[in-house]
Amino acid sequence: MNFLLSELAARVGGEVQGDGGLRIERVAPLEEAGPAELSFFANPRYRAAFEASRAGAVVVEPGVAVPAGRTVLRVRNAYLAFARVSTLFHPPREPVPEIAPQAAVHPSAHVHPSAQVMPFACVGPGAEVGARTILFSGVVLGAEARVGDDCVLYANVNVRERCVVGHRCVLQPGVVIGADGFGFAFDPEGEEGSGPRHFKVPQAGNVVVEDDVEIGANSCVDRATLGSTVVGRGTKIDNLVQLGHNVRVGPLSILCAQVGVSGSTRLGQGVVLAGQVGLAGHLHVGDRATLLAQSGVMNDIPAGETWGGYPARPQRRWMRDEAMLRRLEELSKRVRALEKAGGTAREPEKE
Repeated sequence: MNFLLSELAARVGGEVQGDGGLRIERVAPLEEAGPAELSFFANPRYRAAFEASRAGAVVVEPGVAVPAGRTVLRVRNAYLAFARVSTLFHPPREPVPEIAPQAAVHPSAHVHPSAQVMPFACVGPGAEVGARTILFSGVVLGAEARVGDDCVLYANVNVRERCVVGHRCVLQPGVVIGADGFGFAFDPEGEEGSGPRHFKVPQAGNVVVEDDVEIGANSCVDRATLGSTVVGRGTKIDNLVQLGHNVRVGPLSILCAQVGVSGSTRLGQGVVLAGQVGLAGHLHVGDRATLLAQSGVMNDIPAGETWGGYPARPQRRWMRDEAMLRRLEELSKRVRALEKAGGTAREPEKE
């Protein structure tokens, strides 16, 4: 598969500066690309690699300075344009409509004729698999689970009973949808005086994953105690993320690796949680809020704000606090010196 550079420019709404007749055979990183390959340059830190690249053409944004003789495809959003071009060379996998003989499909389940169920996948009683959906080996759909159209569930995904996955979703290997939420009531006496124990609270709800969601490898979304845990439309979740019972994630949110969201917390639309962010339970994070990496959140976050640190606080305050912490040793020495001299330690001036 190959395209003229001018054809690619037309598909992404860009403009060629240089040889529009160049035939592009692949996409590749700046450092590895050759004369028949297309790369992209959007981050200034890779300027040296851009200038040294042997790529036949490079996707860049308007205003980017280009070395003499370099062919580029100028477009407003270089990364998005490159993603669209790369999809042309690496189109989504097409299902092979079949149920493998080694698959276990319950007689009461419904698998659309255009879907593909690979060997050793299991579709439980009353479960449904939508059109053109692919279930890889080791996938398990519990009783009455539903998976919509055009989904891909990679190896060893488990969608437990009564959970719902919408259309065009991608679940990477090892994802678990609908495991029991972590709910226990402490019983100080136990049955018939058997002694203290943690009494399990039935997790009677389910999980609803809305359309166009992708969930990364080994991430877990717990079923609700009652009602539904919800992952909103278009949300993208990285690897090793944990969502507790009755969490609600708003549409178009981004949750990076190792995020943990405790039960009944609600995230608004377009929320961004960077790596290793942890949220306590029963909180509300407003629309388009951003939590910086390793933030520990114990309070509600207003819409549109950026918070960081542990405990999390508004970004400017957190950065000011961090700068002050770096001065503690110096300030401590000054205090001791003043005390030794019999003087009075003055409070440092506010920044």
